[in-house]
Amino acid sequence: MRIYNFTDNDDVDIVAQQGIFQVIEWKRDLSVGYGDAISAYFASEMNVRRRQVICNLNGRVGATVQAGAMQWVAGNIEATTGVKGVGDFIGKMARGAVTKESAIKPEYVGSGMLVLEPTYRHILLLDPMRQMGGSMTVNDGLFYACESTVSQRAVMVSRPSAMVAGGEGLFNLALEGAGTVALESPVPASELVTIDLENDVLKIDGNFAIAWTSGLQFTVERSGKTLIGSAASGEGLVNVYRGSGRVLLAPVAAPTFGINAGSGSV
Repeated sequence: MRIYNFTDNDDVDIVAQQGIFQVIEWKRDLSVGYGDAISAYFASEMNVRRRQVICNLNGRVGATVQAGAMQWVAGNIEATTGVKGVGDFIGKMARGAVTKESAIKPEYVGSGMLVLEPTYRHILLLDPMRQMGGSMTVNDGLFYACESTVSQRAVMVSRPSAMVAGGEGLFNLALEGAGTVALESPVPASELVTIDLENDVLKIDGNFAIAWTSGLQFTVERSGKTLIGSAASGEGLVNVYRGSGRVLLAPVAAPTFGINAGSGSV
């Protein structure tokens, strides 16, 4: 099988590659109409571009993707539910209900190329084992795809009484094991702040954390010791990460983590 005018297109750059995944970026959108040409030009100059994830399946490692993310497939590839029995189905349904992620994520297996829907968000390729201490928890709505060797589970906020005010749900999605995970991010990897904690504390005003080591204790607390102290600081409740591990922080983007990947919205 040979594919022409895709990754070899003059307007396409391969901006990241890890595991079975490649991330391509469309430098220019030549399909825009006359009235949108100016805004499209300046959007491209500000790095607002369409990006796509390519899954190069080799017959050994499959790809688990967010439901509805597939754009096209070439080769001997089949889509499965990834469900391994009644118990696994019930567990996936329960996890989907509490993490705001799709309950059943299709798993693609075989040999060939799987291409996901374009998105204006940035794509981060991470290995939970090598880069995040073995297991990482991700913010709601950021999961896009992962190698089938990566397992998923739901983790609960340590102090759920303040979860809504902290901008988080009661549960988050945790990804663990050896393999690559593709996340959608509001900022590029070059703008992410990496914070390694060693029996320390990190406090964030809002849900700006992209991902963090699952071994960290995550709570939502008052910024001060008392209600008066919190009111005086003007911060109120903050997200707190305690222990030893890594936090990836998006410091310059508004916490709009719920954008639909395939919608094409900015």
